[in-house]
Amino acid sequence: MEQVLTLDQEPLLGPKKTIADVNEDVCKPMERFPSKAWWVVFGIAASILTMGLGLVAYQLHMGMGVWGLNHPVGWGIDITNFVFWIGIGHAGTLISAILHLFRQRWRTSINRAAEAMTIFAVMTAGLFPLIHLGRNWFFYWLLPYPNQRGSLWVNFRSPLLWDVFAVSTYFTISLVFWYIGLIPDLASVRDRAKNKVRRLIYGILALGWRGSQRHWNHYEIAYLILAGLSTPLVLSVHSIVSFDFATSLLPGWHTTIFPPYFVAGAIFSGFAMVVTLLVIVRKVFQLEDYITLVHLENMNKIILVTGMMVGYAYGCEFFTAWYSGNIYEWFTFKNRAMGPYAWAYWTMVTSNVIAPQLFWSKKLRRSIPVMFVISLIVNIGMWFERFTIISTSLHRDFLPTNWDIYIPTFVDWGYTLFSFGFFFTFFLLFCRFLPTIAMSEVKSTMHVGRKVPEGEEYVF
Repeated sequence: MEQVLTLDQEPLLGPKKTIADVNEDVCKPMERFPSKAWWVVFGIAASILTMGLGLVAYQLHMGMGVWGLNHPVGWGIDITNFVFWIGIGHAGTLISAILHLFRQRWRTSINRAAEAMTIFAVMTAGLFPLIHLGRNWFFYWLLPYPNQRGSLWVNFRSPLLWDVFAVSTYFTISLVFWYIGLIPDLASVRDRAKNKVRRLIYGILALGWRGSQRHWNHYEIAYLILAGLSTPLVLSVHSIVSFDFATSLLPGWHTTIFPPYFVAGAIFSGFAMVVTLLVIVRKVFQLEDYITLVHLENMNKIILVTGMMVGYAYGCEFFTAWYSGNIYEWFTFKNRAMGPYAWAYWTMVTSNVIAPQLFWSKKLRRSIPVMFVISLIVNIGMWFERFTIISTSLHRDFLPTNWDIYIPTFVDWGYTLFSFGFFFTFFLLFCRFLPTIAMSEVKSTMHVGRKVPEGEEYVF
């Protein structure tokens, strides 16, 4: 069926771009020698990663006493980072899967980088439960398989075990989904390669893609199936992560609003991280004609909506604690706002509720410096949200004799820095060796949003 486009909204691509230009512009960062700036940033990220591995070795040698954990705060920055990075990984799947099912064409320029961000964020998150185990070499005890350890089996009623299945499934589906989408672009890079080694490597990764009708049919079917499988994972993964808290009896955790609240917060922080990364990528790799203000403004609108959802959840928690008449719940929430960690709570509220309200202004919503700063503030606020939920609920137990203050040590803060070094090391390698924009999908939107001269039609 012919599709006649007479749209007059702002174009999704820069003017006068051809199919050849798409290949040339997207492949350019991969084919030229990396700039000094890339080497500097990569060196910093790799150095932080190496430092983090040193901290892991130090902890294995000294024991978990090097952390700032105490009684009753058995979870600290380690689990804070786990929940934070799982949340970061939600935007990529939402952009790729849900927006694909709803035929949102503006996603095509940003989905590739967002998917990569998802995979690397989930990898980063997976580090912390393993580190938290203490005896890391026994990590396989989490897996339910026939063994010779007598009656030692995993507890299927524990949401901590559900995390293992949910996160591993999410990572697997996201990785396959990302790779399937890469195949046509890998073939384009293969065909452009002038070096035999590059041609061989990208040829293997392209799986023999030739762009025939049969290949495209199979590709579209596989992509649609994976999008359908990924969509419920966007909602289920962070819901299951929230069960780690919601199924407990601890005041401040035992609440039914946690699953939708955590999902909204994950999308909120994930889109903020996508904006942070893409603002840098579009500038460094000169991709302003592909990652336009239309894409960034649409993401800022989603940040505004999910930010209001998160703000509603904050208010709902306080109202429920007061209206329930439960003295323990009410004490916990008053302690969050006025106790020893009040600074973390108000940092969270200011960053997540107040700062995104600037996006009501179209001028600010389309301002690169403003959106970059707000995206950083949002991610800082979402990190403090997870820290507030964990620490303020644990450090004031039911018995005042158990009360204590959690003070992170240099190892705790070092692991937080390590997580960013780990994430950015992989993301920088992705930008260097793989297409950061889905070329095959961008080409399908080249006329969408273009103003049609009077009396003319775009037909394809």
